[in-house]
Amino acid sequence: MRPIAIAAGGTGGHLFPAEALAAELTARGERIVLFTDSRSAAFDSPAFANAERFVLSGEGIAGRSPLRAARGAMKLAAGTVTARRLLRRLDAAAVVGFGGYPAIPPALAALSLGARRPALILHEQNAVLGRANRALAPRADLLALAYADTTRVPKAAKAQVVGNPVRPALAALAGAGYPSPEGALRLLVTGGSLGARVFADLVPPAIAALPDAIRARLVVAQQCRVEDLERVRAAYAGTGIPVQLSPFFPDIAGRLANAHLVIARSGASTVAELACAGRPSLLLPLPSAIDNHQFANARALAEAGAALILPQASTTPVRLAELLAEFLGSPERLAEAARAAASLARPQAARDLADLVLALANPADRIGANLLQEPR
Repeated sequence: MRPIAIAAGGTGGHLFPAEALAAELTARGERIVLFTDSRSAAFDSPAFANAERFVLSGEGIAGRSPLRAARGAMKLAAGTVTARRLLRRLDAAAVVGFGGYPAIPPALAALSLGARRPALILHEQNAVLGRANRALAPRADLLALAYADTTRVPKAAKAQVVGNPVRPALAALAGAGYPSPEGALRLLVTGGSLGARVFADLVPPAIAALPDAIRARLVVAQQCRVEDLERVRAAYAGTGIPVQLSPFFPDIAGRLANAHLVIARSGASTVAELACAGRPSLLLPLPSAIDNHQFANARALAEAGAALILPQASTTPVRLAELLAEFLGSPERLAEAARAAASLARPQAARDLADLVLALANPADRIGANLLQEPR
């Protein structure tokens, strides 16, 4: 069986949708191989448990000094040579790249292999097309998008909207409903797969400033960086609020299922998961995100009435406390925002992307596959 090669690495924003696709393809009996980078070599996921893994040389070049950019380009070239040799040996049917520099060597290698080359499918998770996908999209067989209004898509790209694949446990939350906010009020604070210091600075003092009636009902689960754990724990001491702190919540689906309100960054996976779970949110886009893509991601939820966007530079504990009080003090507002979030859910994204990948993986179907539409 010719395998499907998945190329993803770096943060959870690239890895989690790749994991969701791998789970879907594996369930269909497909053979999966993973191309990744050294940062993600130890990525632990049942979806890739039986997959061959190949760690490729590579490094980002955007925003680097000339010397570091040159070094990154050399590493990407070396990774491309390795990927070409591996793809030829594996006789891969398709390469699916999930953006970022780890996807560049396998994509370039796929394009270089001639008549029997693998189909090249790119997936863009964000509302702004990433630089790697921007460069590769005109030559790809398909550019799969999470958002219909994704910006910076080249005119030559064969683009189709599928949504952002989420892991099966999170996709299963779609349609499960919103828990009653009449008893305990459960607040989930998550900073993405790498955590966020800003939440350690903002959230504990904001919660301390909430009205007594809300604090008496509040239960908090907060993701913290390891170096922030002790000071956050100290900040909550004496508040009487039940708090769970962790650098990472492996059971994020269960956390979201129980949450009444979420404070988070607005990475692509976070936004897709909030929609599948149907959860209201207060979103602080990462200010340093390339092309300000986290703000663009958050805007989809905000325009639907599912979230509020809080600029990090101007958000204070006092302002955050005011917004928390407004949301947590109004069951009607929470429920309305939850419905708005759920209206944006695309729990079938992994299935739809897998359909397209398999349609293109067969060279006979490369042109005119009936699952493919005209370019966006």
